[in-house]
Amino acid sequence: MEKIIKIIATELNVKFDQVENAVKLIDEGNTIPFIARYRKEATGGLTDEQLRTLGDRLNYLRNLEQRKEEIIKSIEEQGKLTDEILQATAMATTLAEVEDIYRPYKQKKKTRATVAKAKGLEPLAEIIIKQEEIRDIKEIAKEFINIDSLSEEDKKNKDKVVKTEDEAIQGALDIIAEDISDNADFRKKIKKTCYREGLITTKAAKPDEKSNYEMYYDYSELVYKIPSHRILAINRGEKEEFLKVKIEKKEDKILYNLEKQIIKGNTQFTQMLKTTILDSFKRLIEPSIDREIRSDLTEKAEEKAIKVFGQNAKQLLLGAPIKGKTVMGFDPAYRTGCKIAVIDETGKVLDISTVYPTAPQNDVEGAKKELLKLIKKDKIDMISIGNGTASRESESFVADMIKEADHEVNYVIVSEAGASVYSASKLATEEYPDINVSIRGAISIARRLQDPLAELVKIDPKAIGVGQYQHDVNQKRLNESLTGVVEDAVNKVGVDVNTATPSLLSYVSGINSSIAKNIVKYRDENGKIKERKELLKVPKLGKVAFEQCAGFLRITDGVNPLETTAVHPESYDVAEKLLNSLDYKVEDLKDTEKVAQLKERLKTINIDEESQKLNIGKMTLQDIIEELSKPGRDPRDEMPKPILRQDVLNFDDLKEGMILTGTVRNVIDFGAFVDIGVKYDGLVHISEMSDKYIKSPTEIVSVGDIVKVKVIKIDQERHKVGLSMKL
Repeated sequence: MEKIIKIIATELNVKFDQVENAVKLIDEGNTIPFIARYRKEATGGLTDEQLRTLGDRLNYLRNLEQRKEEIIKSIEEQGKLTDEILQATAMATTLAEVEDIYRPYKQKKKTRATVAKAKGLEPLAEIIIKQEEIRDIKEIAKEFINIDSLSEEDKKNKDKVVKTEDEAIQGALDIIAEDISDNADFRKKIKKTCYREGLITTKAAKPDEKSNYEMYYDYSELVYKIPSHRILAINRGEKEEFLKVKIEKKEDKILYNLEKQIIKGNTQFTQMLKTTILDSFKRLIEPSIDREIRSDLTEKAEEKAIKVFGQNAKQLLLGAPIKGKTVMGFDPAYRTGCKIAVIDETGKVLDISTVYPTAPQNDVEGAKKELLKLIKKDKIDMISIGNGTASRESESFVADMIKEADHEVNYVIVSEAGASVYSASKLATEEYPDINVSIRGAISIARRLQDPLAELVKIDPKAIGVGQYQHDVNQKRLNESLTGVVEDAVNKVGVDVNTATPSLLSYVSGINSSIAKNIVKYRDENGKIKERKELLKVPKLGKVAFEQCAGFLRITDGVNPLETTAVHPESYDVAEKLLNSLDYKVEDLKDTEKVAQLKERLKTINIDEESQKLNIGKMTLQDIIEELSKPGRDPRDEMPKPILRQDVLNFDDLKEGMILTGTVRNVIDFGAFVDIGVKYDGLVHISEMSDKYIKSPTEIVSVGDIVKVKVIKIDQERHKVGLSMKL
């Protein structure tokens, strides 16, 4: 275990005891959000992201050690374990290396070599590979002809018969070919050469067919240089049968190196060994090494795509909520009409409707009359328009319509990714049993503006539209990663225990879906929960779950004002002592004026002295001070607010050189897509993000950021816009 902790500490560039304590806490069943927030002293302040990486590596390295033990045991049982094998296994750092060591000792299916061994040709193979015998090899091979010594039944089985000298020699060479291909050292060196000097080349499988993969119809790039997004694009093109993919390598160099290690001088065996080395490489080594390299590249590309997707999803989930506003959700469509849902500031549905301002009906006047009536009746402040089909026509209609409203109304374009998935889900049916499926999408679009987090947790994270190749990557790994991302986002913000839905509560640290349903049921039967410790009365929510979840659940207007903050119940005494030392009481946290004064007093505290006096860690004390400075604060309030619009910009209005303000909708390996208010998002390529060199677009932008961009390229035919952030 010490070895594993050392490896992880080196990789994360943190201290040994930070990792050791984190591992202990994980093994005790604590959740990542809980450890990250409430056990900072133990981990030295490791973030949730670092802890998740630590957890992944811990699992991998434990599996690696377990596999090493299994392999050593298996080789030992065969009576073939040597010090060299033990040393090589101990030095191996990946599962692939361990499997290469085990390859020669693995139980094999029927191969040319296993057939030759069954015929008793291993001694002949040993004579050839030693290259010391001066007798003619054909003379030696005669001794292995067995046709006369076999029973009549065995003579019928070609897998047992050796009829001629040539058959015996070929069988022996098949054994040598397989031994060469099983040699872990040879494979390691060949793989290294392929990584360093190999090329990935792609050709069109259907040269005359148009596709999204035309740039790869005749393409090549060094293996070690190819970026993740290209690997995933090539994989998809190959799967869809538009591309043929090959790894080109320096075959002559590889064969020369093998010959140098295997062939001893110029003997009667030289030519046959050269032919065998070539056969081993072409038939056995090359196909499996190609598969391994493609698999390695894909795995790394998938990990990167999953990481970027996770970062994007987290930013989207942490988008700033629009509080205290009545919102009209506008789900655009053509033939079936635009679905309308009005929700008040608490998310309650006030009105629903369907209007037909778009083709084919084009009932602009009727739609205008209906929506202006709703705007006046429900005192609507904001319209949230989904960005799907008919979005820009709907935007044009809305921009024109709100000019006639009796008070100021703004509109915002929001991503409607996953709204239709949610509308038809079991969850939506439970939430809105009496509302038509088609209208539920408009409710989701409105609520996304009011509280993106509460709404987006109801949707499969894969469907929220901020990924790249998310359907091509390892789905199990993606789901694990995205579940972690959603957990981190939910716990960073905190959840109002009296208003949260079961889907939101189920992402809180320590709460599973059945406990989440029990909390809602308890609330329905007993009224509002007034203090955190009351949660212990909820069925199945025991002391362990309470410790994990309590700090992340908020109770507004409850018994104790500390419960609107992220201060954990285990630290209430410390928080109260701290307030008392400054001549304040817990009740003062309800008074805005007193909180403003308290904030200034808290700035003067000497953390070192106070942490000793209160017998609490400095990091925990710092967190408590931050919470007391802004009780009930929402960390999302610091995030960029959505761009409020009142007028529309058409694609045809765009001119090169225009400076526009836009919202980052998606960040990918090679840049970011920015919504600038026209139908199609513009692309800021990574080279147009900064004057200094950057490795990844995530160094500069995140999903939801509001950015100023310059239009640098307009492709009218393909409706593509090139943007630059280098203003």
